[in-house]
Amino acid sequence: MSIIAAKREGVVSIQVVRKRVSCSAAAVEAALRWLAVRKDGRPLRFLRYAIEDPASEPAAVLGALVRPTESMTTATPEVRALAAWGLILDEISRIGSIRGSAGCDILNAAFRLGGVEWESTLDERFGQLRNLPGAFEISPPSTTTPMHLAWRRAVIVDLAPCLARNLEALVRDGEAWRFYVEIARASFPEPRASGRRAPAGGLQAVFLERQLVAVEMRRKTVYRRLTVRNVVACEDGVDGYVARALTGWAGGLASLPVKGIFGCRVETWPGAQPGDPMVVDLRFPKPLRKGERHEFISLACDDDLDEERCWVNVDVDHHGIATREMDGEGKVTGGLSVSITFDDCVPEACWWYAEQTEYERMVRPPAGDRRLLEIRRGVVEHTFLEPCHPREEYGIAFRWPRP
Repeated sequence: MSIIAAKREGVVSIQVVRKRVSCSAAAVEAALRWLAVRKDGRPLRFLRYAIEDPASEPAAVLGALVRPTESMTTATPEVRALAAWGLILDEISRIGSIRGSAGCDILNAAFRLGGVEWESTLDERFGQLRNLPGAFEISPPSTTTPMHLAWRRAVIVDLAPCLARNLEALVRDGEAWRFYVEIARASFPEPRASGRRAPAGGLQAVFLERQLVAVEMRRKTVYRRLTVRNVVACEDGVDGYVARALTGWAGGLASLPVKGIFGCRVETWPGAQPGDPMVVDLRFPKPLRKGERHEFISLACDDDLDEERCWVNVDVDHHGIATREMDGEGKVTGGLSVSITFDDCVPEACWWYAEQTEYERMVRPPAGDRRLLEIRRGVVEHTFLEPCHPREEYGIAFRWPRP
């Protein structure tokens, strides 16, 4: 969108000229196919990336889906991404009502819907579909070829043309997007009560108004990690918080011993599978009612100082963390803030990351990038400006000097 000022007979008029948006079925189909073959995240995440970074690969590929949301002139990138995702969900549900469950099952697998823990590749997801109860009226096929053919039919014949027609209309009507924003929001699973174990794939029933993470490094590992949390219960009966103090590469995660410092006591439980890190339950003095607030502090300590760590990570397995708030003295009163104190072993670079894969977060940003952080007197810190969203990860990564 661009603004042109024209002066005529002493009067200045402002004209808003919108970029031409391609909503062709072919462009929409290409965007849908690209979303379906992503291995490392759900579609909503990539829709948001496309909006936030117009120079990125997702922006180039997903333009047909996200550029029409520019008609929501005051919406944030998050809301625009929800709108595009809600439109896709609505069309998939309509296809299910017309074509029956088979066509809907194919699209559910392609776009990771339906409450299933889907595998990473599209072919693996179609393989899962073969074994889902009720997916086929007769015995399941021996290969995934029928699913790929059905997917091609569903996206070319059903989904892409319908989306293209709706996108053409929505380019001219920003208010109409609100309906689809609510569809997307309603698709998120309901949180489950926090208990002695965090339910697999579930969300803890708390929202964090503030989380402060203070880390002390010894050589190249996390020695102490002090965490202050201010939570609001999202339902009645919340009596604890499941904590996981984990750092390092996913292949070598280990749980750190955790102590309750204030407002909680610690109970530990074995992980769900052999070899999984221990589950740490920080139990509150009394159950919280919905809307009730509670502050508690925990400390994780690691005596294994030979394990090199590459980041300090915060996994949002609850309802999210609030937007940054500061008082008049610069003290963090809301949001997520992470600080790291290094000893004589100081990284050559540090940067913050948000909602990235493990590979993406380890790519050092280029010089001048806003994510690069300055290390001052052995300390690096960052307070996240935007709210932190459920099922995403945030933190600070660092690169150690080469020997």
